[in-house]
Amino acid sequence: MDISEIKAAARKAAFARRKAAFEAAGPGQSAFLSEVLAGYRGVPLAGFLPIRTEINPVPAMAEAAAYGPVGVPVIQGAGRPLVFSRWEPDCALREGPFGAMVPQVDAFFEPEILIVPLVAFDARGGRLGYGGGFYDRTLERLRARRATLAIGFAFAAQEAENLPLEATDQPLDMIVTEAGVRDLRGG
Repeated sequence: MDISEIKAAARKAAFARRKAAFEAAGPGQSAFLSEVLAGYRGVPLAGFLPIRTEINPVPAMAEAAAYGPVGVPVIQGAGRPLVFSRWEPDCALREGPFGAMVPQVDAFFEPEILIVPLVAFDARGGRLGYGGGFYDRTLERLRARRATLAIGFAFAAQEAENLPLEATDQPLDMIVTEAGVRDLRGG
């Protein structure tokens, strides 16, 4: 089996765990994310508007928007890094690629914190995404310019062991779930 087949099998198992967690989830999924973000008030950040069975970061994003710019990812095309358009609670949205909603009017900026969606994560900050490499390319580009904090946001049930990772996979600095926070930066 090659790495793409191994990743596909890992994604399939992770999607099943995420779906079960999504169906069982109650309110307050983003409480720990709100706590983390409160320590970075005013720092430009990007979250995401959830699709399918993703955990919902929007309440934490809305709180952060009162203090500084908050954006959401906009896909520019296959093989290209993401750009981030300013988002505010109740702003007009349009449908972007893959069914993700994006602001009607683009106001691009570079975030210093990324709240990263994922399919699975491991205890060391490894992340398995959807397979397009968008966040890996984006984090690599942003981290080459300045310190960029990558916060994986997921249900605790999405944790996996021995994820099939590659050299191009960008690690997460923190993992936040509905159950708690793991800071992987050391020190």
